[in-house]
Amino acid sequence: MKNYNNENNPEFLNDYLVHLKVVKMLSERTVNEYYLDTRLFLKYIYESFHSTGKNIDDVDISHMSEDDLRKISISDIYNFIFYASDDRHNAERARYRKVSALRSFFKYLTKVMHILKEDPTKDIEIPSPKKSLPKFLSLSESMRLLEASGSKDSLRDYCMITIFLNCGVRLSELVGMDIRDIDFAERRMKVLGKGNKERMIYLNDACIDALNKYLEVRRENKKAAEEPALFISQMNKRISKRRVQQIVEGTLREAGLSGKGITTHKLRHTAATLMYQYGDADVLTLKELLGHASVSTTEIYTHLSDDNVRSAVESNPLANVKNGKEHDSE
Repeated sequence: MKNYNNENNPEFLNDYLVHLKVVKMLSERTVNEYYLDTRLFLKYIYESFHSTGKNIDDVDISHMSEDDLRKISISDIYNFIFYASDDRHNAERARYRKVSALRSFFKYLTKVMHILKEDPTKDIEIPSPKKSLPKFLSLSESMRLLEASGSKDSLRDYCMITIFLNCGVRLSELVGMDIRDIDFAERRMKVLGKGNKERMIYLNDACIDALNKYLEVRRENKKAAEEPALFISQMNKRISKRRVQQIVEGTLREAGLSGKGITTHKLRHTAATLMYQYGDADVLTLKELLGHASVSTTEIYTHLSDDNVRSAVESNPLANVKNGKEHDSE
């Protein structure tokens, strides 16, 4: 685990970061984002209270006290949001993320450590950023990607892309899979998602076939016999996230699909969208499959393209029922 005992931070900030990682079990990336936003806020507050004359980024908060925290008001927080927008040119989503980070921080100070009696963020009002529809591949584009992957010698690459497109797993979940996580008898696999939460994903025929063909070759590699990872690199070690990203990027180019903003995470969007549009999967089913904590996160996949909406209207059983009466002209 990353060492969060930074001597340039006040002790309460270091303790908060450990709380996020150990108790809340947030990912390294999320903890780092919360850290950067909270630290910037504390620097802004310290400069506001003590007028050091320094640029905000250069302000030393190592001596910031709990008394400073107790002086923070809702006005200070709104002023910081204005500063983030006006001086640092933060877009709507970045500003909203900062507010989320501060809400988490002050909840920790009030509910966990009891340093504060009142949470200054409890009445903060800031509109949620508009959710943009996720980018994804269409059914025909997904087929092109699989065909491009299947044209290579690597059964491993084809298997990984098949699992991405059929199961909607996260990149971290795919690289973290071990061979023992696959249960062929029950046609399912175990994945470790966010917050170290395990879930089972059922495998369809395409996944079973791709896994069997890949594992047949995988078992012939005696040098990797002791490696538990399902997907391995040329060094016979667990494949890295970056290497998987490179493989997907290369396959997208071969399929003529580069430049569309598709990433490994967008393949997860693709799987969810295809299952919703073609597989009769409802939102609650997708929530369980994708490992979302809230159904509101899953609802973004319920978007439909104009063609789908047009098709739904035209397939209405009343679509061809017309008024048999002639229109009487006046």
